Amino acid sequence: MALVLESPVPQDRKGYIVSAMWKPSQSGPATPSFNPEPSRPAAPASSTEYPNRAPVTAGDQASIGKGLIIKGEITGTESLFIDGKVEGAIALPGNRVTIGRNGQVASSITAREIVILGKVRGNIAATDRVDIRAEGALTGDVTAARISIEDGAYFKGGIDIKKSEAKTAADAKMTGEAKPFGAAPASSELPKPTQL
Repeated sequence: MALVLESPVPQDRKGYIVSAMWKPSQSGPATPSFNPEPSRPAAPASSTEYPNRAPVTAGDQASIGKGLIIKGEITGTESLFIDGKVEGAIALPGNRVTIGRNGQVASSITAREIVILGKVRGNIAATDRVDIRAEGALTGDVTAARISIEDGAYFKGGIDIKKSEAKTAADAKMTGEAKPFGAAPASSELPKPTQL
């Protein structure tokens, strides 16, 4: 019986394998080099799916994680997902603001679309729509063109429905060109009485 001893693999004080640098004059590959950072599997991109909505990609939306607390004004030109705590005005006109299940916001919010799954304390204004989900809570006034409040949601405040710019433009065009069904004709359009 033959006993074969292999040469020990060089290690540093922590037990990591240390290797020599490969030189072009050497034949064969060198041992793998030391990498102090362990490899981690890539986290799958998580996008919360909402019915009747297209999924949002990471490039389209900024995120405030549940471990973050922000005190101050937030402005920008992209959509925002809040799962942490925010104290201060949020102004993202033309974009969507989503308050996640863990999100807590104590401020006014101005955006195109506002979706609430967490807790909001403050007035909100949306040029398009406000959506308060079943697990969401809003204490404050709402100004929007459309609002949706699911069963189980908490809402305390006033609602002011404003027509969106697109609908206002369409209404203005309609009054200039065509009359709605059953509308009274203008006085200049009335038939003139005939005398006998």
